Amino acid sequence: MTGERYELAIERYIDAPLETVWRTMIDRFEEWFCPKPWRAEARMLEWRAGGRSHIVMHGPNGEEMPNEGIVLAFEPNRRFVVTDAFTGDWQPAGPMMVGLFEVQPDGDGTRYHASARHWTREAMEQHRAMGFEEGWGAAADQLKALAEQD
Repeated sequence: MTGERYELAIERYIDAPLETVWRTMIDRFEEWFCPKPWRAEARMLEWRAGGRSHIVMHGPNGEEMPNEGIVLAFEPNRRFVVTDAFTGDWQPAGPMMVGLFEVQPDGDGTRYHASARHWTREAMEQHRAMGFEEGWGAAADQLKALAEQD
């Protein structure tokens, strides 16, 4: 093992209190999680460690991208961590990543940090080529806009 981390990340400053940002992340998940014109549908989202996550992303031309996984960690007002390495009842799946979505106070606002950790460099580069920065950046901007409206 080389100790190299295969991680892609984005960060945003959100001009809203941490509790507002967290509430938006959880309660309005479908509104921000998927970059428009796509939309996210949370068919199952158990906000707890070990909870099932089944999100379907719907494209503007009828595309559907199902994403099943498990919530690995859920720490209110701090972070949630999900993976597609497992589906319900801890069934192994073809993993691509572990997604970490974190918030922390930053002055009068909140620092939002989202990262995708991959098992291999190839998986990371595949994710980058799929448009990680643009897609996750757009989702972060949508979260920012929603939280700053509240």
